[in-house]
Amino acid sequence: MSTPRGEGGSGAVPHWTTVARPVDRTPASAADPRPSGVVAWVAVVSVLVIVAVAVAALFAARGLAEAESVRDAADRADRIADAIVEPALTDALVDGDEEARRAMDDEVRDHVLSSSIVRVKIWDDTGRVVWSDEPALNDRRFTLDEDDLEALAGGAAGVEAEVSDLTAPENEYERDRGKLLEAYRAVETPGGQTLLFEVYFRYDEVLQRSGQLFAGFAGITIGSIVLVVLLLLPVLRQLLRALDRARVQREALLERALDASAAERRRIAGALHDGVVQDLVGASLAVSAESGSARARGDVTTADGLDRVAGALRGSVGGLRSLLVDIYPPNLARAGIGPALDDLAAGVRSRGVAVVLEADAASALDDEGQRLVFRVVQECLANVVAHARASVVSVTAAQPDEGGVVVTIADDGAGFDPELLTRPEPDHFGLRVLADVASAGGAGLDLRTAPGRGSRWRLTLPASAVASAAAAGVPGSRS
Repeated sequence: MSTPRGEGGSGAVPHWTTVARPVDRTPASAADPRPSGVVAWVAVVSVLVIVAVAVAALFAARGLAEAESVRDAADRADRIADAIVEPALTDALVDGDEEARRAMDDEVRDHVLSSSIVRVKIWDDTGRVVWSDEPALNDRRFTLDEDDLEALAGGAAGVEAEVSDLTAPENEYERDRGKLLEAYRAVETPGGQTLLFEVYFRYDEVLQRSGQLFAGFAGITIGSIVLVVLLLLPVLRQLLRALDRARVQREALLERALDASAAERRRIAGALHDGVVQDLVGASLAVSAESGSARARGDVTTADGLDRVAGALRGSVGGLRSLLVDIYPPNLARAGIGPALDDLAAGVRSRGVAVVLEADAASALDDEGQRLVFRVVQECLANVVAHARASVVSVTAAQPDEGGVVVTIADDGAGFDPELLTRPEPDHFGLRVLADVASAGGAGLDLRTAPGRGSRWRLTLPASAVASAAAAGVPGSRS
């Protein structure tokens, strides 16, 4: 094959300019999510959602359980105050009578103190410890905080509970008992004096009760989530069926649309060929015959005019036939890419440009790939004829080791500045068409050119465009 001058001349070799990048074409049906993929995706998302909801619910359940166990301790302190402490209160206890203190001590140790309750204190409104099961606290005074004062002022309206501050001076005898929960409320003596009753619970007992409540909350939470998932499974199944039906319908509609488009193109091409083209051919023959008659009569001026009209008609016929090839190239649909490129080459050779054609490897492409190659080669050759002023153009196709097909169109013409690709001038519309056609087909398109260096287009089709590797083994090259 002869080398186009633009690629073999002197001077620096122009660099490649990327016009479009190759992208593997994925069939529409393959791009659709399959039921198995949807099930896997939904399963993963469901597990993540269940875990997230379960963790959040369990944290909430833990907090609710702990709050509930604190309320239980407060309720227990309230019942102790009503049933045991308040009935045992006497005015003598407030006055510090030892007999009254021993009676309260017996009552509390027999009915209140236990493995979960470690301390009981009774205060007056001055901050004096009226009585405690720890005798060292009796008659000692401490500063009451605002919550204690509010409880005293509120009377027996309710009980409060909070974690004990073991660093406080009044709690010095409880510091070796671990974390404690204190609950307190107002009680009254028979004489109507308001005192503050305070009981201290071991916090691990609170946590144990919290764990029991948490187990119940957690079971309900997890069970509810699992039940919701089970109820949603039939809905998911119906959605998958609807998705599959929609995919089948879309594929059928796409196939019918493609068939309708091809049929419409054939109809338009047939109508042009059998109607306008034939009429123009007939008119051209009639005008040529009339030109001959006029010349025979010696009317040279009329004959020359009729010859010009006949030439214009033949040019119009040629243009329409080229348009027919654009709309529906018969050889591409009937015989494949090789004969269709032969038709394009014949048209270029008729314009005085030699064409070297070695594109048998393009036969390995699927129908869409062959149409893309035809469209790009057609546009490149049209540019060569219209602008390049070339003497030789070559069209080659090869299958590289990495797969796919690479088609190269090179000429030894005038070349041009590749910056024209980025300019919006209407004169460069054909260059933008090439870029758009390649991009729409998922192919890569590169250009190497410079003024006076010819042009070299490289169309790269991905491996997904190859229909069969064996189809590429068509021997022979055409020149």
